[in-house]
Amino acid sequence: MVKTKTLEVRDLRKSYAGVEAVAGVSFDVETAEIFGLLGPNGAGKTTTIHMLVGAVEADGGEVRIDGEEDPTRAELKRRVGVCPQSLAIYEELTGEENLAFFGRLYGLGGAALAARVRWGLEFAGLQGRGRDRAGKYSGGMKRRLNLACALVHEPRLVFLDEPTVGVDPQSRNHIFDGIEQLRAAGSTVVYTTHYMEEAERLCDRVAIMDRGRILALDSVAGLVETHGGSSAVEAELRRPPEGMEPGEEQLRIETAEPLEAILELSSRGLDVKSLRIEGPSLESVFLRLTGRSLRD
Repeated sequence: MVKTKTLEVRDLRKSYAGVEAVAGVSFDVETAEIFGLLGPNGAGKTTTIHMLVGAVEADGGEVRIDGEEDPTRAELKRRVGVCPQSLAIYEELTGEENLAFFGRLYGLGGAALAARVRWGLEFAGLQGRGRDRAGKYSGGMKRRLNLACALVHEPRLVFLDEPTVGVDPQSRNHIFDGIEQLRAAGSTVVYTTHYMEEAERLCDRVAIMDRGRILALDSVAGLVETHGGSSAVEAELRRPPEGMEPGEEQLRIETAEPLEAILELSSRGLDVKSLRIEGPSLESVFLRLTGRSLRD
């Protein structure tokens, strides 16, 4: 089956006061794909999203949505949903009123609007709370409403900028389930995060971004295979081996063959209390590419 591209980005650039926030970013996003931009705060993820949706003018580069340029055009805006990192709901309005307000912005009305408001409340898990003011909602409820408002007009391309910041585990899982439903329904999702476990669960492909640049782009499995490095065997000994000082009961061996390393430990007659094999991971990929922790 031939894959189609919903989003094409070429050499996107943006500087502020002479500092490059985004320095020549290029990637494609396929239809019905969840594409992750993974990086620490300050990597340039949000600035990239702002340029992709036309909220910030790029200094250079091209953005195409469904093969068309200029994301500020009303025709393209109607195909796009944006869930910003900062909450974009009105706390003095009810959940229903928030959904209806954003639906009307995209031209919905009458029975179609009412149906989408009902859908949004169900999607956000707010049935029975739709007539409560949003200001009375918990943080997780506000985040879920924020996402539903971005989706009320049924966009085919959705930008989600760190949509789970500060939410409880139940709300996070509810949001994850909803995003996976979007993909199953044929929507395309661009998802920014600095949580590697989110990228591992949700994303079909991940671009690791730092200091305004994309350092690597592949599936999670592809990134780990290419950039993850060796496995490690960690052994806790009941007593240090001969020639080592007390307190040196912990051994860590970097190796491409962890089973052979375990056999070597056994052959040396070491009194091993416990063993742990640590395989390469998305975090180890990030460390190798950037030299610093994912959550710096």
